[in-house]
Amino acid sequence: MYSYNHKTTSKAYIEMVRNSHIGADVQVKTSIWTLRGPVLVIAEKPKAAKKIVEALSQHFITRKYGNISYYEIKSTSQVIYVASAVGHLYTLYTELQEYPVFEYKWVPAYVIDEEKKYTRLYLELLDKLAHKCLYYVNACDYDIEGSVIGYLIIKFHGDEKRAFRAKFSSLVHSELKSSFENLTSLDYDMIESGLCRHELDWVWGINVSRALMKAVFNATKRKITLSAGRVQTPTLKFITEKELERALFIPLPQYIVTVKLRKTDRVFTAEFIENPVDSVNNANIIKNTVLRDKYLLVREYTIEKRKLTPPPPFNLSDLQYEAARIFGFSPMKTQKIAEDLYLEALISYPRTNSQKLPPTLNYREILQKLSRINKYETLISQLIKETRGVLRPVEGEKEDPAHPAIYPTGNIPQNLTREQWAIYDLVVRRFLAAFAPNAIISYTRALLETPSASYKFICSGINVEFQGWLIYYPYHTPSTKILPKLTRGERIEVVSVIVRESYTRPPAKLKKIDVLKWMENVEIGTESTRAPIIEKLFERKYLKNTKNGIEITDLGLGVVEVISQFFPELTSIDLTRKFEQLISEVKVGSKSRIQVIEEAKDVIRKLLESFNQQIDNIGILLASRLGIINSYAKCSIPTCRREIHENSLCKYHSEALKKLRESYGEWYKRKNITYKEYLKKLLSMRSTGIFIRDVIEHVELRKLT
Repeated sequence: MYSYNHKTTSKAYIEMVRNSHIGADVQVKTSIWTLRGPVLVIAEKPKAAKKIVEALSQHFITRKYGNISYYEIKSTSQVIYVASAVGHLYTLYTELQEYPVFEYKWVPAYVIDEEKKYTRLYLELLDKLAHKCLYYVNACDYDIEGSVIGYLIIKFHGDEKRAFRAKFSSLVHSELKSSFENLTSLDYDMIESGLCRHELDWVWGINVSRALMKAVFNATKRKITLSAGRVQTPTLKFITEKELERALFIPLPQYIVTVKLRKTDRVFTAEFIENPVDSVNNANIIKNTVLRDKYLLVREYTIEKRKLTPPPPFNLSDLQYEAARIFGFSPMKTQKIAEDLYLEALISYPRTNSQKLPPTLNYREILQKLSRINKYETLISQLIKETRGVLRPVEGEKEDPAHPAIYPTGNIPQNLTREQWAIYDLVVRRFLAAFAPNAIISYTRALLETPSASYKFICSGINVEFQGWLIYYPYHTPSTKILPKLTRGERIEVVSVIVRESYTRPPAKLKKIDVLKWMENVEIGTESTRAPIIEKLFERKYLKNTKNGIEITDLGLGVVEVISQFFPELTSIDLTRKFEQLISEVKVGSKSRIQVIEEAKDVIRKLLESFNQQIDNIGILLASRLGIINSYAKCSIPTCRREIHENSLCKYHSEALKKLRESYGEWYKRKNITYKEYLKKLLSMRSTGIFIRDVIEHVELRKLT
């Protein structure tokens, strides 16, 4: 078994490598064709390996190792083998069973994970080829994960002093050729930050997870799999808070006053400027005043034309957001489809944060290639005409040192599925829009007033005057609403007045894309890890999907309760963000990986000390959420398994009862109804929180019957 202790790579060695040549004939940039001796090129996925060998030579030999293909290129002075990993072939592991545990090593993933058994053959092949070779090229995806995947293979099976890095952002032949003509030394900045992230997440996750499982075992003698993580737990806490806000929500009545107006043969509507009105009495006063006056006076009428600039090219999170908004795709689904398109050399590398296109990219050539696709031919012809061939893309603020924004390569798609076409089309259209002129939108606004009481009403219109980039990317085109031409001081006839009762709404139910956007906004996780972390919360049964969005399970709520009470730092985005910053410092060389890991160990040790003092209580709480034990006084709500907090109710139903009684005063002021009518109305409304509904049905209404 190959293994790698986490302290193997010293900071001094890394600095030596960064500041010196590697091997006798290694230069800062080296062509693969100048290396004298066998070379092993390591790709991250089998499809990438095939693209690489096709770019390097038309005369390659396909060989088999079991059912795995690898490739050989022969010349007079060297032989090049191109073989593939299948993602991570190594994982962190410890033989120690207790916690805290801070001793670990890298081992082949197939050794400890049954689901990774298929990787064994790939690792055996790479080992066999590595022993034949003098030089090694990490040609995995140029990101932190790809740097770590290739490095560990070279570390255990080759010689990192004779290793190189191939850097590319697409699998187009021309870019791959250029990459292998300009090999660099291994990217130790990315390797070290990648190793640091893996080790940090492992140390954090295994210790907290083992502590939670130990607590449950002590209480029940059962082995139950639970997990917590550096990024996972703050994310679960955020979802929990939003779900609790919804579960404890009490809608309040409010009133919308709308006036239907007529000018000649045009009928249009205006809304009371202070909508919503907080009581039915006040709304009716406004209504009666308008009906009595019979007309409204125009106080202001303005038309403003604004330029709407094109959106920047996609980075991964923008693509995920748009695919969710337009097609309802989950972030993970969009990421997977985008990676498939990249492996087919149809788009550039998708796991990027950049909103900028490289100035060296041949935009005209890409457009010419795309115009061979029927659905884009007319659009591209129009774009060239509108821009007069001057192609300057709009760009966003976000940058990524490794990769540009996502762009289509110009290669023609073959046999794409409907969903792959949907994502490909978004990328192409967003790329076209980046070169297009601004759209021009006109906004019309009118302010009207009752002559007797100065109640003000407002109406607005919107119209696309010039489509510009909206032709190419129509998904942000506003709905047209045209107002008639009005003049200041003009009297506008009142046709009718409507008072519509509505209710305040709870926060919208979260969807996966909302969680991803939150993670991005608070700067936890990375563009490539956020979607998998969200999926892991579902795999652990902390969350479940419904047709309306995400719901938290009793287990998820219990885990958050425990961690919030006994590991409050672990739910904090501040602590998570702090370590994200430290990982960034490792990447630029201002911190060592060892320093960051040691700091994390100190934090975890202190947290576990306080946890262990309460481990029995924690175990009982978690076991009750799991439904394993029932030896405690339960909440009087039949569907609730939580322990009593006060008034025979758990803490959530106690809070619901308190809110329910307090809110009646506001309801009475707005709607003037009895307490029983108030309860029945809330019970009939879908927006009423589940904990509120529970106490209405099982506590308050029973008292009144």
